[in-house]
Amino acid sequence: MKILSNWLRSYLPELAVSDRQLADDLTLRGIAVEGVFDFEADGSLFEMDITTNRVDAMNHYGIAREAATIYGLQLKPLETALPAAKPTSQPFPVTIEEQKLCGRFTARVLRDVTIAPSTGIVADRFRLLEQKLISNAVDATNFVTLAIGQPTHAFDLDKLEGGIVVRRARKGEKLKTLDGIERTLDPDDLIVADHKKALGIAGVIGGWDTMITPETKNILVEAAWFDPATVRRSSKRHLIHTDASHRFERGADFNAASVANALVSRIILEAGGYAEGDLVDVLIPEAEQRTAKRASIHFAVSEARRILGPTEDKEGITAAISETILTGLGCTLHKTEEEHYSVTLPSWRLDLEREIDLIEEIARVYGYNRFQNTLPSFSGSVVALPWAEKEAALREALLALCWNEAISSTFCSVTDADTFSRDPKSAVAIGNPLSEEAGMLRPSLVPGMLGMLSLNISRDVESAALFEMGTVFTGAAEKVDERPSLAIGATGAALGAAETDFFDIKGTVETLLGKFSSRSLYYDRFPSATGLMPAWLHPGRSARAVLDGATVGYFGQLHPAEAERRKLKQTVFLGELYLDRLYKQSLRQPAMRELSRFQPVRRDFSLIVPDTVTYSVIADAVASLTISELQSFALKEILRDPKGKLAPVGHYSLLLGTVFQSLERTLREEEVQSWSQQVVAALEARGARLRS
Repeated sequence: MKILSNWLRSYLPELAVSDRQLADDLTLRGIAVEGVFDFEADGSLFEMDITTNRVDAMNHYGIAREAATIYGLQLKPLETALPAAKPTSQPFPVTIEEQKLCGRFTARVLRDVTIAPSTGIVADRFRLLEQKLISNAVDATNFVTLAIGQPTHAFDLDKLEGGIVVRRARKGEKLKTLDGIERTLDPDDLIVADHKKALGIAGVIGGWDTMITPETKNILVEAAWFDPATVRRSSKRHLIHTDASHRFERGADFNAASVANALVSRIILEAGGYAEGDLVDVLIPEAEQRTAKRASIHFAVSEARRILGPTEDKEGITAAISETILTGLGCTLHKTEEEHYSVTLPSWRLDLEREIDLIEEIARVYGYNRFQNTLPSFSGSVVALPWAEKEAALREALLALCWNEAISSTFCSVTDADTFSRDPKSAVAIGNPLSEEAGMLRPSLVPGMLGMLSLNISRDVESAALFEMGTVFTGAAEKVDERPSLAIGATGAALGAAETDFFDIKGTVETLLGKFSSRSLYYDRFPSATGLMPAWLHPGRSARAVLDGATVGYFGQLHPAEAERRKLKQTVFLGELYLDRLYKQSLRQPAMRELSRFQPVRRDFSLIVPDTVTYSVIADAVASLTISELQSFALKEILRDPKGKLAPVGHYSLLLGTVFQSLERTLREEEVQSWSQQVVAALEARGARLRS
């Protein structure tokens, strides 16, 4: 934003430093000046970068307050006095229906005003700022926003029908805004209306029908306080970003409304006219308690010294320094005991909430460069998390399998929270979300994984295999439970020459779970009608993993309905492992065995197996044999023939390979023959038979 040094100096008559020095000192205190442009006799123009939490500094008076605190100067009070108002029999009617969304609304009636081009200080400063001049009334509202950061609005009073009503928009209600666009309002929009129609979207933009024109004779000046989240949602919904919405959605000063109203009225009345009646100020006590009258904070100078450490001065941070800085920033200090205070917070600093915030302000204004370069003391040693070794084993395995680690947002939408929650209705809502798409703490890593895959595909990266290890959240705002989780997602030919399929994902899951010791591990799937599989997985192309009787995750193809909702045209396979359950298992320890010096003997068994008998049944049958010399067995080939020539209909052909070997001697043929017969007998007991 642009700031004029001469405007700052009008609030600080005793400011003696040069503009360049002022810019450097502000920057060192976190009020960053990125460029200084010399206007010679008109001072300098500062190009400033103000962080979003410092809405109080997004104006000239706020930055002047910072400079006054830095240099220990007295800030000049704002001139808000107005000529005596003419009495009226009835104050202008103002009603706030949505008291949780509009905490304060001020209105002042001005009559017989003269609408003319702006002159004097307003015109001069707008010229230096390259700000468009419209008329003295409209320019007055913009001038006050730049001066103290409080947005205001001026209505043509004669175009209002009845009084002001602050309410939600009605479904389908129309409003032509100041940019000339007719908009359909949403019932979630907070609007300023009269008794017949909408006048403007609260905190965002005014309406066309009641704007100030050269024919305007009577004006209603408005200054209010609106709920930041409501303004932000309306601004995003209608794709309108204004100077007013920029400030309101970051938290305006609750107490600035009446001051801003007076300043705007003062500028307008300089060209003629008079005020009718007193200021109408409708104030909601509950909103005032949340903002301007927040609870006091306890502050101890000893705590500031402990945290900030020694300074270039021998005395360090003293009570006098703390009092000077905090008082300069607008805090009111009440001493409770020696070097202990109860601090009343200023209404314009909603970012101050705790004692540590006050300590940070003292360090910032005092100057970070004035603290000694010391390291904090530390005793003890770094203690790894209990599952650090297990997490490292999973990460190492995934990287070895050609997966790439990624990180997604901790937040998700309400829809994603409902769709992907492990437990229904367990997602945690955020009290003051940045947007509707980030209103919940993620109960699962899958939404973030899908977002990352979608982003890659939209950037023409058609093959991607990603994994994320992170924390998911469940519970309620009062008590949030955090759990470790792992998500994998792949699309295209990311894991080999062929397109990724179900068995690629299953193989990865098997490898990961194989890192842990267990008594039993199996995979199963359920028909979609049972509701036992997550709704985001394709029925019949997905499975769950069960380790020692506990479900440790699900994996498979993304459900077509979810893919369509996310506009994913490629097939996506993904899965999620519940690490809080998996980490209860111990890591499988590497086992070493002696290598045999004797020749192994291999025997292959060509089998005909009914379709009802799965390979897991065959494997269990062979594994159950008590033959110590049976070193290994593996599936070599499986074949089905719809015509029934190579395998009968309803059966499949299976080639099973075995390896027999002894550590002590060379095996005899009759021994191998006996063991082979045991293998065949065990398989025939399960329904298989040797191919004839």
